[in-house]
This record gives sequence, structure tokens and C-alpha cells, in this order.
Amino acid sequence: MLLLAIDTSTTAITVALHDGSSVRAEVTTLDARAHAEHLAPGIRAALEKAGAVSSDVTEVVVGLGPGPFTGLRVGIVTGRTFALALGIPVRGICSLDALAHEAWQCGRRGALLVATDARRKEVYAAHYALDDRGLRRESGPVVARAADLPDELRALPTVGRGPLLWPESLPNGIPEGSGLIDVNAGALADLAVLRRASGDGLDGLEPLYLRRPDAAPAAPSRKSTLG
Repeated sequence: MLLLAIDTSTTAITVALHDGSSVRAEVTTLDARAHAEHLAPGIRAALEKAGAVSSDVTEVVVGLGPGPFTGLRVGIVTGRTFALALGIPVRGICSLDALAHEAWQCGRRGALLVATDARRKEVYAAHYALDDRGLRRESGPVVARAADLPDELRALPTVGRGPLLWPESLPNGIPEGSGLIDVNAGALADLAVLRRASGDGLDGLEPLYLRRPDAAPAAPSRKSTLG
């Protein structure tokens, strides 16, 4: 088994390879605006670090977001194209689940809020319960201003970029040095392996955009084209 994990839902363009036991390689680039430029080189670099080639990959998992339309689409389309070319399965996982899983890997237990940057002064957020068996999503994901989230959620320990951007609304952010800021493909891959082993399965490939894209077609001109 060699699972390729891809996530482009946050500032991190992140790729990892997992052999079913552990992460073999991981490559992450931080760039909020150039997901397409960094993703393919990241996949090549991860394969090289793992001493593998594309044909060694047996399945693909992609982060489904929520995330900004353009960046999220890059990761999902790339994962689908890679899998189609090799004739291997591709599935998805909510990207916020991966951040919660990484917090679980770091020893966090109890209630947790994941809040990532949704731009427009908003966050993508989901509420989780973590215990020794793993994580359970209690609510979300949603998109909202951090200050508009329910008080009981804003008071929870919080991972993601949200607390760095809106500390007055999300006062209990996990310390910046923890690394629990953007989605990590290694955590995404590990969660996919655990879910498959437990029989929980993975999600489909429907992206979690939660809102319309920033770009929209121009309104048709009212000027007649008839002579």
C-alpha cells in the first residue's frame, strides 16, 4: 500500500505518502495564492523523498475543504486526475477533520474547535470531541465570522489559523509553536488509513465550498447584437 494524500484547503499546499504503517514522506509549501504552481512539484518531491514513483501509489485521498474555491479545486482535480491516470481509487475527507486528527495525535482530548481562514473576515469552523479512540465531529463545518460563532464554541481550545487572525473572538487558540495552524497531509493520510482499517470508510469527492466562488461570470450586456 502507498497512499498519496493531498490538501489545498488552507495556506498550506501539502502532500504526503503513507505506506499503511507510517508517513513515508511529506512536503508542504505555505502560499495562500499559488496552489496550482506548487502542488505538482510537491508531489514529485514527496515521491522522490519516499524513493517511489507514481506507479507505486495504490490510492489517493484528498482534502475536501471547506476552503476557498480556487485553491480547494486545485487539490481535488489533481487528485482525481492522478488516480484516473493510474486506475486507482480516490476518495476524500473533510479537511477540518485532518486538523482535529493532528491535534488528537498531539495528545489533545476533550472538546475542540477547528477554525481555519475563510477570508472575507470569516472562518471555516467545526466542533469535535476527542477521546482515546479518536475524533467525532459534533457540528459543522460552517462559515461565519469568528465573533458570530456561539459563545460556548468560541470558548473552546481552538486549532487552525482562526485564533491567530481573530484572537479577540477565539481566545483559546493552541500556541503557535504547536504547528496546528494549517492542514497537514501527513495527518490527512494517517486519518484515512485509520478510517479504512476501522471500516468507517472515506467520504466521496464532493467539495465543501460552503459558499459561492469569489469570481462570477459577467452579466450579459443589454446592448443588442442584432443589426
